[in-house]
Amino acid sequence: MIILGIDPGLRTTGFGVIEKQGSKLRYIASGTIATGTGGALPPRLKIILDGITELARTYQPHCAAIEKVFVNMNPESTLLLGQARGAAITALVGADLGVAEYSATQVKQAVVGTGKAAKAQVQDMVSRLLMLPGLPGTDAADALGVAICHANSHDALALLGTVSPQLQGLRMKRGRLV
Repeated sequence: MIILGIDPGLRTTGFGVIEKQGSKLRYIASGTIATGTGGALPPRLKIILDGITELARTYQPHCAAIEKVFVNMNPESTLLLGQARGAAITALVGADLGVAEYSATQVKQAVVGTGKAAKAQVQDMVSRLLMLPGLPGTDAADALGVAICHANSHDALALLGTVSPQLQGLRMKRGRLV
């Protein structure tokens, strides 16, 4: 299974492509889509849309995962990030990919083991998990982390999907199945 991970950003959107075979993860590619620091918003969103569309065409992923919006103290920044994220999701859906969403805390937990990990810790662990010769840039490392998070979560979600129908009709009483 090939997974495309996205770390959305208006100036720089990170991407990471990995392959999962059984329990093994293999690095395929990573990098950034840069829109610059100025200019009108619509052309910058188009750069993100076109860039991710090209990534999907080039790497032919089976699925995609994207980081959820981090709400910060500046509402304008949050709205701009949301628009960049929307352009990325539109590109992924336009490429007929299923899109999973993970919070930064979930990604850090999956990659480092703690949801409060620093960016440098994420970079280091991504490099170790994928056996990279060096550290990827922060945006690419975050995107690879999103892909790793999805690779690890995908199996658990699939297992839940097979168990869920068997649980229908069961009831709980005082915290126990009856």
